[in-house]
Amino acid sequence: MKALFDRVSAACSKLTTKAYSTSFSLGIRLLAGKYHAPIYGIYGFVRFADEIVDSFHAYPKAALLADFREQTYRAIKDGISLNPILNSFQHVVHQYHIEQELIDTFLDSMEMDLHQHFYTRSIYEKYILGSAEVVGLMCLKVFTDGNHALYEQLKYPAMKLGAAFQKVNFLRDVRTDSLELGRHYFPQINLNNFSCQDKAAIEAEIDRDFNEALEGIKALPLSSRKGVYLAYAYYRVLFNKIRNLPPQRIMTERIRVANSHKIGIMLQTMLLQLR
Repeated sequence: MKALFDRVSAACSKLTTKAYSTSFSLGIRLLAGKYHAPIYGIYGFVRFADEIVDSFHAYPKAALLADFREQTYRAIKDGISLNPILNSFQHVVHQYHIEQELIDTFLDSMEMDLHQHFYTRSIYEKYILGSAEVVGLMCLKVFTDGNHALYEQLKYPAMKLGAAFQKVNFLRDVRTDSLELGRHYFPQINLNNFSCQDKAAIEAEIDRDFNEALEGIKALPLSSRKGVYLAYAYYRVLFNKIRNLPPQRIMTERIRVANSHKIGIMLQTMLLQLR
């Protein structure tokens, strides 16, 4: 029975999320139960594409990504895939009416990572749109669950939240991205002479994104509000930790938030009354 295969597929997406991201796994736990599998499904899809371009250096990444794109389209068209991650994702796409444009834009950004090394402001914004903002919109499709008016109302803050997360990731991973992968995401920033002023300008932009995102989080349905806020709170803690360090520190080490601290943030979030 396909229902059993679908459950196995959903379990694979859940396993992928738990293996790769403690913070998002904790956030999903605070969502209403009906949203767990769909968000796992989106995360699994996004993570597999990201792994192709970030990790599989000994393999033909361009060919793998092209094949992954083709398999994604075929899974959506056929309503099934023998790749359990894509089978799980196509189910979410159909159930919550996720537009093809969001999927295309995401995969286009992943492809940029294969070729783009230095980013102008316009290319940087295009990359963040595809790699992060549209992922926020996919999740928003789930959280608004067919309420088109609410989706339109919350589109902008959802995109800002995705942008904030991605820019924090860029700061956290700046050493690996620049030295190991040869990617220089921040436009007009010379990482060989990364100054306090450069870092402060990036942080001011992230702070604006976070502030605009928070207003949208407060307007989410109760069924998803605390789960999304937990992810926001975790990234805020990580961001503040990075903000309190000099540029030289983040150029020499990857800043982390301990799992015990993440659990503490989750417990605090559970007690909050978000309005």
